[in-house]
Amino acid sequence: MENKQILLNSRPDGIVTPDNFKLETTAVPAPEAGEMLLQTVYMSVDPYMRGRMNDMKSYVPPFQIGEPLQAGIVGKVVKSNGGPFPEGTYLTGMGLWANYMVTNGEGFQPVDPEVAPLSYYLGILGMPGMTAYVGLKGVAGLKEGEQLFVSAASGAVGQVVGQIGKNMGCHVAGSAGSDDKVAYLKEELGFDEAFNYKTEDIHKATRAANPKGIDVYFENVGGPQLEAVINNLNFNSRVALCGMIAVYDQKLEDMPPGPRNLAVLVGRSVKMQGFIVFNYPELCKEWVQVGAGWLKEGKLKYRESVAEGIENAPQAFMDVLKGRNFGKQVVRLADD
Repeated sequence: MENKQILLNSRPDGIVTPDNFKLETTAVPAPEAGEMLLQTVYMSVDPYMRGRMNDMKSYVPPFQIGEPLQAGIVGKVVKSNGGPFPEGTYLTGMGLWANYMVTNGEGFQPVDPEVAPLSYYLGILGMPGMTAYVGLKGVAGLKEGEQLFVSAASGAVGQVVGQIGKNMGCHVAGSAGSDDKVAYLKEELGFDEAFNYKTEDIHKATRAANPKGIDVYFENVGGPQLEAVINNLNFNSRVALCGMIAVYDQKLEDMPPGPRNLAVLVGRSVKMQGFIVFNYPELCKEWVQVGAGWLKEGKLKYRESVAEGIENAPQAFMDVLKGRNFGKQVVRLADD
């Protein structure tokens, strides 16, 4: 057997290109005492990985040139050398962009393919779903019946944010980057309002989609969308800062200017807070139970984009940064 893995070949200078990645073929690693060999079934592709390609201090260390990229995975234990989980067990945790890896099991949890499709443990029951729940409950304190707006609403996190809001009886509006995505939000997920930020005047559309203003804004984008939202925030509203994908692929000198209307936050007593999902471990655990229950009851839907084969992972990642994917992006490396 051989092991293919994706390495960081160089650091991006602005936009990520194929030259920043390298596909390497090596021997399959052998587990030492107390370790297991995992065969990766699904690999996660997430926008936050773009920040780790830069050599700068953040909440997680940067990727190292010449080393495999790291991401959430679902893998199957195919060989155990006294490891904590038996062969045949499916595990999820932080792994490598690789067909195979060895681990002692630290940071990995077993998952049940009978409860949900394996890929869902990287999406709606994984970090994206946890992020939506933490942002709304732990950071923004969303209350029943409030006015909720979410950007990148058809993405891995955004689609969960909107459905949590609807399950809480909120008025939910969102923005997305295509007419197909807008139709999905309104017709499939039950959003009250949604618009295509690429074809509509973002200030007028944001105002029209939120006729009673915005009590909670779940921020995934940044840029002009944030400025448009600020003008429509209600008194004592809350903004959960999850991400700003609009600027991830930009050089510092090419980034759009920051919001010109930040003074509004003062006059309307707005709380704006950034957060890292894994700083809320109890809420993460809570979401796995809540989310699984809602899935079983038919209260949650989820859409994914699935790329096939590790060699297509770099392109899938670049597509995510450009908004070309629809829903959660994963890469399938082996049969479920």
